[in-house]
Amino acid sequence: MAEWKNGIAKLVIPTPFAVGDVNIYVMKGERLTLVDVGPKTEDAWEALTAQLKDLHLSPEDIEQVILTHHHPDHAGLLDFFPSSLDVFGHRNNERWVMRTDAFLKAHDEFYYDLLPKCGIPDQYLSFISSLKKSLRFSCSRSLTGVLEEGDTPPGLDDWKVIETPGHAQSHIGLFREKDGVFIGGDHLLAHISPNPLMEPPLPGETQRPKPQLQYNESLKKLMQFPIQLVYSGHGEDIYNPNELIEKRLARQHERAIFIKKWLEQEPLTVFEICKRLFPAVYEKEFGLTISETIAQLDYLDALGEISIKKAGKAFYFSA
Repeated sequence: MAEWKNGIAKLVIPTPFAVGDVNIYVMKGERLTLVDVGPKTEDAWEALTAQLKDLHLSPEDIEQVILTHHHPDHAGLLDFFPSSLDVFGHRNNERWVMRTDAFLKAHDEFYYDLLPKCGIPDQYLSFISSLKKSLRFSCSRSLTGVLEEGDTPPGLDDWKVIETPGHAQSHIGLFREKDGVFIGGDHLLAHISPNPLMEPPLPGETQRPKPQLQYNESLKKLMQFPIQLVYSGHGEDIYNPNELIEKRLARQHERAIFIKKWLEQEPLTVFEICKRLFPAVYEKEFGLTISETIAQLDYLDALGEISIKKAGKAFYFSA
């Protein structure tokens, strides 16, 4: 049952995704705020409505929404709210929550260019359309306003925005210094490490982002703040964020070094590494597993631990 704790109430909303339920948060302030909303499903709307009722509220009482990031399990249910509702988030949400034909075309072109470089056979190019499959649970609406590093969101004077790119290019969290509370979206989760998800180049850029490097930097950045409690986007609250961050960084480094050992034996493509890392699920979770593999290679490359050579269309990695 939803209940208030220091002006914040956690609502647990079902999703159609493997990650399971998503946590969203109602916040008291000059404006009653919802941080994230859940996916665009009837089940999510019913759960949201029922849990708001526990707080003697209804969806009509919500005065604004702040998005931690654009993923459908966090943003999709916006379509169930009136179009007049104010929605704030990082500018990099916009291309995903208000998708244009031009963006969807550029999205596919990016992957048609990337996959052959990863040594992925032509028969897998049909998977590119499946990368957008989850977007049917997303919304179609623009941001009212943009939030950036250090901003105070409207009507929430105690809170500051911290940009935390990595899991998504649009990712932010909200920090309240007086009691060390951080509403962190999917940046830090108690039970799993979030995927550093591949995205096409940002508007005005030609190079793709390197989400693992961003994610590691964003984790280290959090350690500079006196955070006592993380309310996260999935799973349990986190009371020892720095300890967990150290663990996450160490675990990721171990995984990268594990891959490096393969590359000491022979040169491999992204696809060959991906099949070894995820033999049971690489076809079923194509986007996630390719993202994760590229992420580890970006990390090893940044450390200067590997070399990259092109043969035909594909790039080969060796150590």
